[in-house]
Amino acid sequence: MTLLGTFKGNPRNDLGWLNSAGRPDPEVVFHRANLARVGLDDVPAAATGVMCSVALYLQDGDLISNLTFISGGTAAGTPTNYFAALYNGAGALLAQSADQLTAAWAADTAKTLAMATPQRITKSGIYYAALSVTATTVPTLVGSLGAKPVLTGEGNLAQTSGSGLTATAPATIATPAFKRHVPLVIAT
Repeated sequence: MTLLGTFKGNPRNDLGWLNSAGRPDPEVVFHRANLARVGLDDVPAAATGVMCSVALYLQDGDLISNLTFISGGTAAGTPTNYFAALYNGAGALLAQSADQLTAAWAADTAKTLAMATPQRITKSGIYYAALSVTATTVPTLVGSLGAKPVLTGEGNLAQTSGSGLTATAPATIATPAFKRHVPLVIAT
């Protein structure tokens, strides 16, 4: 037993407010998450064809191949298109998954979407993981509530942008609007 009990991670990394929370084996299962896996509930995603993007802290050297979102109690109803995308802190598109078209997305199900081109992060900081679903019923997502930015320089924890999106992520996150509901995203 050490001073930190059974925790084997680096305490500095574990205390970062947007860093992945508390796994004792980060070298075995690489991941980054925007929220801890506790205190979560069903939150609405965005309207059909609208992109929801969430702030995600990534570190220099991370290789992001997948983005995972978890549906809540409501499944996707008759989806026609959905994709995940990764944007840099300035809102420029870095990578996108293939369009999932009509693939089912059941309630309470993790959906891992592979980026067409894995992205090596070259600068630590805030990035945006995005999801857009076009369906008659957009699934709810597992997530939390967030407050509007208050301090100078703070960004949105979650935001919406675009409309009428189908198979392709926009080149930039244009005119983002604050979103109180913050979905959980896990980058691997």
